[in-house]
Amino acid sequence: MTIAQEFIRKISLGSREIIIGGPIPELRKGEVLLRRTASLCPECYRYLPAVVFERDGKVFIRKICPEHGEVEELYWGDARQFKRAMRYEVRGRRLENPQVSEVGVCPFNCGLCPIHLNMTALANIVLTNRCNLSCWYCFFYAEKAGCVYEPTIEEIRKMVEVLRNEKPVPCNAVQLTGGEPTLRDDLVEIVRTIKSMGIDHVQLNTHGITFVRKPELLAELRDAGVNTLYLSFDGITPRTNPKNHWEIPYILDIARKARMTSIVLVPTVIRGINDHEVGDVIKFAALNIDVIRGVNFQPVSLTGQMPRSERGKYRITIPEVISRIEEQTEGQIPKEAWYPIPFSVAISEFVEALSGKPQYKFTNHPACGMATYVFLEFEYTEGMKRVRRIVPITEFLDVEGLHEYLTEKAEDLRRGSNRYIVGLKVLYNIRKFIRKEKQPEGVDLMSLLRKIFLYRNYDALGEFHYKSLFLGMMHFMDLYNYDVQRVMRCCIHYALPNGKLIPFCAFNVLPDLYRDKYQREHSISLEEYSRLHGEGSVGEKSKYHRDVEKLSSTELYKLTYGPFMKKIEPR
Repeated sequence: MTIAQEFIRKISLGSREIIIGGPIPELRKGEVLLRRTASLCPECYRYLPAVVFERDGKVFIRKICPEHGEVEELYWGDARQFKRAMRYEVRGRRLENPQVSEVGVCPFNCGLCPIHLNMTALANIVLTNRCNLSCWYCFFYAEKAGCVYEPTIEEIRKMVEVLRNEKPVPCNAVQLTGGEPTLRDDLVEIVRTIKSMGIDHVQLNTHGITFVRKPELLAELRDAGVNTLYLSFDGITPRTNPKNHWEIPYILDIARKARMTSIVLVPTVIRGINDHEVGDVIKFAALNIDVIRGVNFQPVSLTGQMPRSERGKYRITIPEVISRIEEQTEGQIPKEAWYPIPFSVAISEFVEALSGKPQYKFTNHPACGMATYVFLEFEYTEGMKRVRRIVPITEFLDVEGLHEYLTEKAEDLRRGSNRYIVGLKVLYNIRKFIRKEKQPEGVDLMSLLRKIFLYRNYDALGEFHYKSLFLGMMHFMDLYNYDVQRVMRCCIHYALPNGKLIPFCAFNVLPDLYRDKYQREHSISLEEYSRLHGEGSVGEKSKYHRDVEKLSSTELYKLTYGPFMKKIEPR
């Protein structure tokens, strides 16, 4: 190994000094280089050359810190799937008006800076770092931080102004997150403010428990403009989902009464803890498809200092979760049904070429996430509704053929072909990619796709979503598998009161440089918050305590978990 001394330098970031440069890792016998990138030392943040390579059918990342030694980490658990995903890598589009003017070393100059290769697809606005739970794998909450962060409505308004001023495409989707955002007393007013500023999609990231105590709140939020609940749901049993297993039946019932028919279940998947239930999570979502629109699995991000044996115990990657899903759905959702997020860019580029207006493009790194859509058929046995068949969209739509066709037509438009004629051809030829005889009952995919291409609006896309179940996979990084090429393409950004936008995997993975640093500047102490808002507003007395016996004894609980009751462990 060698050290390119001329590239080694130091930069100061507050109280931390970061060294840039280090040894170039060598490949060993039986290893095949896939990519060169940069990464960070998990202990000192030193910016290091790294290699992404294949060995024994899996993909790993390796970097070497001169002070703390070599770190090798599983990157993707299936090399064949990784190569398939990377076929759809596309060039990113930079912001025309980044918030940070100078170019620095990624990820130490976030804000966004001129070298960032993606606009904001979803902006996270942290409403509070308070939470009435204390989950062991959580990124952060007030007691861990030692202070309370709660931006004012005016500060939130300024964040949204930054998002709406992004060029060439303004951000129009915001996720309200925390902590637990439903602990804010002014949450309804916050939602109304954000919607009034032109944000089309407002998503609430929540455990939902507050709605059991205050059921009227969900209806108020729906009327104020919340489009989607991003609802924590780690499994179907109390062991896998101690967070809100007992409350879920009541949350779904309240959602039905509040007309909140767009819920996305969000399981954090941890090897050996709940990866054996990913198939059941999909079946649970399917049985409640009147209010649940999707499942977005998140393989766990391993924060803090963990030895390699512990990381191996809990680490699970995107293709491994997909394999579990294939196995646990009896092959109905095969590996081949999943595509990386930038696969959708072909649609965006065609619409952009057709309309002449810049469109948002999901130019994420292909290793960040994968997705598919499935359609459902049901049956009733012993008076109970069950999922008879899960039909991936790939079973009756030639998605790769349509992808190639739209790419070709976008190029024709860029060369000057008549937009009207090309548009008509596409609307007519969509049928060639659909195998009508394999469509599930009640599904007219040609009609749904034609509306999307013809109207190109939120309602047309919404109709497609209400006919299907979205399945997504998003693996946020940690310091062990950190890939700078991935964070440069991140499209999920945290908005801060100072006007900066920080990519997810910089904000949470480097907390002392971003999340904790900036939030502390706008925080008050736990003691001061308690003095202002009363004893029990933060700290141990604010934590939620449930009556398990009462919650699990109702007919609603038994009906909601009916098909899974044999798997639910006795108390």
